[in-house]
Amino acid sequence: MEQAFLDEMKAKLLEQKKTILDSLAGQSEDMKNLVKTVESGDEADVAADVIDRTLLTALGTQDANRLQLIENALDRINQNKYGRCLKCGKEIPRERLEVIPYALMCISCASAEERKNR
Repeated sequence: MEQAFLDEMKAKLLEQKKTILDSLAGQSEDMKNLVKTVESGDEADVAADVIDRTLLTALGTQDANRLQLIENALDRINQNKYGRCLKCGKEIPRERLEVIPYALMCISCASAEERKNR
């Protein structure tokens, strides 16, 4: 996958992460301080279980899941594994990633997974 596209997706993911965290920060002063800690700290420092648990408790389930998917996608970019289906290993179409930048699977595998989980 070309670097310009990866940079674009990383920016998109970081913007989505910021939107979720800004929404959380707007809920209360304590949450605002917690979000500042998460956004400004070194990732190793920020990964404290207490912060993670507090954030996940404060976030709705949907936002918590999306935040986790975003974090995982950013990790895959850093590991040069972004854009590959976790199930079959094929490249996820660029169009799919533009719509869902944190997609884990290609459309075929995602559809099969959905059918299996019904």
